[in-house]
Amino acid sequence: MRFFFSFNQIKNRASSLAKLAPSSDSLLRRFARPDSVRSRSVKSARRSSPESMAIPPPKSAISTIDNEVGLGRRFWIKFRRESLFAMYTPFTVSLAAGNLKIDTFRHYVAQDFHFLKAFARAYESAEECADDDDAKLAISQLRSDVLEELKMHDSFVQEWGADLAKEVSVNSATVKYTDFLLATASGKVEGVKAPGKLATPFERTKIAAYTLGAMTPCMRLYAFLGKEFLALRENNEESHPYQKWIDNYSSESFEASAVQTEELLDKLSVSLTGEELDVIEKLYHQAMKLEIEFFASQPLDQPTIVPLTKGHNPAEDQLMIFSDFDLTCTVVDSSAILAEIAIVTAPKSDQNQPESQIVRMSSADLRHTWALLSTQYSEEHEQCMESIIPSEQVEFNYERLHNALEQLSEFEKRANNRVIESGVLKGLNLEDIKKAGERLILQDGCTTFFESVVKNENLNAKVHVLSYCWCGDLIRSAFSSGGLHELTVYANEFTFEGSISTGEIVKKVESPIDKARAFKDILANGGKDRKNLTIYIGDSVGDLLCLLEADIGIVVGSSSSPRRVGTQFGVSFIPLYPGVIKKQKEIAEGSSPNWKGSTGILFTVSSWAEIHAFILGW
Repeated sequence: MRFFFSFNQIKNRASSLAKLAPSSDSLLRRFARPDSVRSRSVKSARRSSPESMAIPPPKSAISTIDNEVGLGRRFWIKFRRESLFAMYTPFTVSLAAGNLKIDTFRHYVAQDFHFLKAFARAYESAEECADDDDAKLAISQLRSDVLEELKMHDSFVQEWGADLAKEVSVNSATVKYTDFLLATASGKVEGVKAPGKLATPFERTKIAAYTLGAMTPCMRLYAFLGKEFLALRENNEESHPYQKWIDNYSSESFEASAVQTEELLDKLSVSLTGEELDVIEKLYHQAMKLEIEFFASQPLDQPTIVPLTKGHNPAEDQLMIFSDFDLTCTVVDSSAILAEIAIVTAPKSDQNQPESQIVRMSSADLRHTWALLSTQYSEEHEQCMESIIPSEQVEFNYERLHNALEQLSEFEKRANNRVIESGVLKGLNLEDIKKAGERLILQDGCTTFFESVVKNENLNAKVHVLSYCWCGDLIRSAFSSGGLHELTVYANEFTFEGSISTGEIVKKVESPIDKARAFKDILANGGKDRKNLTIYIGDSVGDLLCLLEADIGIVVGSSSSPRRVGTQFGVSFIPLYPGVIKKQKEIAEGSSPNWKGSTGILFTVSSWAEIHAFILGW
């Protein structure tokens, strides 16, 4: 069931929309307003309580926050997706795991040698362009830090007894980045005059700012990777073969250099116009993408765990991706959307209804009924959860968890029956539902990931969406508006007389047990002539059984409900990246990675970008 939400929130939203005419486009545009749906609205009592619901700050507050955060830091947050793709390249995963072949590392050091020389030249150009003595001094210090970094590379060369910078040719990805960096430092930026033609010191300072915009993401990315790799070290782990690299980029001194670069970017850009800041943002983003290409271009002659599809043989294998919908794919819950449509389009108490139409509850009665249903669901759900969760943590046992969730399933079905019997779902117009779905905002990266999967003809992959949503038409509209018609949706469905809902629901997926049954049925009907690799992506208690049945179960988001229940039943929740590194280490030991499900281990991620990076890569 997807019903429980803060009734006061729905009431307040509905009252503000009550003046809108039924089927109004203004009502439907309401669902696409970023400031109203960016927060994760409460999905149900099995997920969180009303008090814990995140309320997004007003736009003015967001603007204030943006102004308080420096330019470099703001861009790093905005392009966080790219940092994850860099972290999940085969090269960086093998480096973090410590089983990267030495020849590959040698090649990387040689490429980085050329890269750092370009960095030093770019800093020199930026120093010449800066018109502030403090800025010049800071840039000079950063250039000195790069020269120290080159000395570290010299130490590698001495260990191997070779001049790698001469022995290894520069690859195309390295050339692409260094050409971009040096072109920026020389003023060859689209729409900007070259330094030789610049008339004023201010115009030259812009070039210094642009140059720092192209260099800052590299510094921050390396500091980020160094700290991530350091955090992966286990206390009983033997010496890491690339510990010197990790120590350098995770050090306080390198972090200080990264911060200094960001602060210098802020200083140089303080007087720039909005259009000029946009130029810096584009340069920053381009640099991030070039960094990913740099890591991805390093030649590897060894098996790697990423991307997951690397070892996928479409002629023999089939990739089966399953996903929940509400708050896994969306930023708001579908029940809240259906509630808003029902309340706003409901007739007023004194309004006569045509005899030819399905008789609907008045808006006042509808709000009252929603409140009663919501309160009852909340109270009874918490009682049900308390009754099924063991007081003490037990060893993982799938059957025991399955039996406990059967009780939750019975509760969900009773709650759905109450909603149907109440009549609150009567009279919704199919066109309103579809338009709301078309304007529904999905989680960042969700649509891009699914598009990359289904539109890759060589992948042989299928995507199935399993959802408690009361109305499958809402889901199909949400995906089809983005051109995704290939997804198979398994959800409940409204019944309609013409285009008006009768209030009845065709019950297909109401509970965790229903989801698990649908999951198994899909696999059984998929044929046995191919080897399936199954991935399930979800975020709630209702997804636990499917997550555990899949070869790889991925929990996305920050909801505490699956952890609260799963942990007590012995389920382990492991951040995906450490899990990937562990699998990469297993390859080094000569064993094949085992992704087989039913082990009681689930992987957690914070975003769809991480899922994309892990499964498909850059």
